[in-house]
Amino acid sequence: MKILLVSTQDYIHHPIPSRHHNIFEELATRHEVHVPHFHVSRGKERETLLHVHEATRFPVESPFLHYTLNAPCHYRVIRDIIRDHDIDVVVGAHVLAGTAMVRAAERAGVPVVFDLKDWFPDSAAAYYKNRAVRWVLRESVLAVTRYNLDHSDVITTVSPGLVEKLRTYGYEAELITNGVNTDLFCPMDGGEMRRALGIAPDALVLGFAGAVERWYALDEVIRALPEIIRKHPNAELLIVGGSLFTGYLDELRALAEDIGVGARVHFTDAVDYRDLPGYIAPMDICLIPLSPPQWVDIALPNKYFEYSACGKTILSTPIPDMLRMGGDHIAVYRSREEFIERIDELVLSGGRVPAGVEEHSWKKKAEAFEDIFSRLIENR
Repeated sequence: MKILLVSTQDYIHHPIPSRHHNIFEELATRHEVHVPHFHVSRGKERETLLHVHEATRFPVESPFLHYTLNAPCHYRVIRDIIRDHDIDVVVGAHVLAGTAMVRAAERAGVPVVFDLKDWFPDSAAAYYKNRAVRWVLRESVLAVTRYNLDHSDVITTVSPGLVEKLRTYGYEAELITNGVNTDLFCPMDGGEMRRALGIAPDALVLGFAGAVERWYALDEVIRALPEIIRKHPNAELLIVGGSLFTGYLDELRALAEDIGVGARVHFTDAVDYRDLPGYIAPMDICLIPLSPPQWVDIALPNKYFEYSACGKTILSTPIPDMLRMGGDHIAVYRSREEFIERIDELVLSGGRVPAGVEEHSWKKKAEAFEDIFSRLIENR
């Protein structure tokens, strides 16, 4: 089949592969998959099996300005891909480019799958501190998101909580959770990486891997570190990843120095995604300090799958959908005091070993999308 993907990201330059990268690269091994290129990132160009179509006239880096200024160009490129390549099904998860997608597909009589990766009204506003700006942005994105969902044939989403949230707005969605590359993420020895990062062989390593943005309360983790070190003198913190659109990473570096734990906090900045399992390997306890209350009930972070596939113990704020997935390797905290207590407990218990996650491989998720696409094409 011939598939058009309209991703939420700069598909070939974004430094962190998303759900769409993992699923549609797999689908491209047996289908013809096209993607418009939104040139908003400045990362190294990734290899891809997809057919890439340039869709950027004004390559500005600000996401809001980029997608607003380029909206007419996005529509024309999406329209032309559908027409010129006889597309069978369109799938996307973008806000403004999603509107161009559903309009072009509707005019061409092509079925649309809208894959809602998170609750866009809240995630779009999360980058801004001003309350008035956040409110205006949230309400605007909500209106556009509802338009896109209203004009889609099937809605898919990533967590049971988001399925329920959509139901409160009058939409039925099919659940396809995130997953993990089980060929890449697996248990491995972390000794060599500890040496490379200057971490002692016997250190108790608390670790975080992913985008370093404010929705993960890493500042609170750093503030708790002096007390953890008093109880566990060999404790160190490893933060793997970079900030995409904010200065949060620089704020964390300054905070660690200000409270006297700079020597115990290791920052790697962004690393190549294929190297990420090697950076997770030296971690004894992997952290998911998800903070915004409006996200907690709909989140099912990729980190859960990646940490689990690497055989790691997870210490997390309470995320209901993650807890429903199960696993004795998950410990939960709700405050700084509980965070420190859980670390004490995990050190005494020697950690917890997760069960296998083979059923959550990206290959399985690709098959789930393939079934939906086949059903839509047959019914068209």
